[in-house]
Amino acid sequence: MLQARRTSVWRSRYEVVADGRTVITWDGALWNNGGDFTLDGRRYEVRGNVWGSRFTMVDGSGAQVARAERVGRKQWTVEAAGRAYHFRRSSIFGTEQELVTDGRRVGSVRRTSVWRGDVAADLPGLPLPVQIFVLGVVITMWDAQAAAAS
Repeated sequence: MLQARRTSVWRSRYEVVADGRTVITWDGALWNNGGDFTLDGRRYEVRGNVWGSRFTMVDGSGAQVARAERVGRKQWTVEAAGRAYHFRRSSIFGTEQELVTDGRRVGSVRRTSVWRGDVAADLPGLPLPVQIFVLGVVITMWDAQAAAAS
């Protein structure tokens, strides 16, 4: 399970902890959708299109590691290493995103603190870089929705 604690009031910056140790700092991009992080000495960049509905993650050499399609819709998909992972919004008014396999909920990404913006991601079966990608995409989506609402 990943836990992300917001570390900046002014920026989309989160300290991400897995199994009790800090693994990365998610640094959200200021002027576009996405962000970047370094995991085990490898740098990753997450970039989204203008509408925030499509994201890709590339490693330091520019090779695509993962991509997300239809982000912000009721159902959306992440593809990585030849596998597809399906997500859905848990309710029409909620922000929680569920990882779904064979029509059943097997994991989720949800806010744990409305005031601080902290997040928990339970995404069993996904490699750690892909879990962080999903976490970053969901945080970016929530930030865009909050900006549009204000």
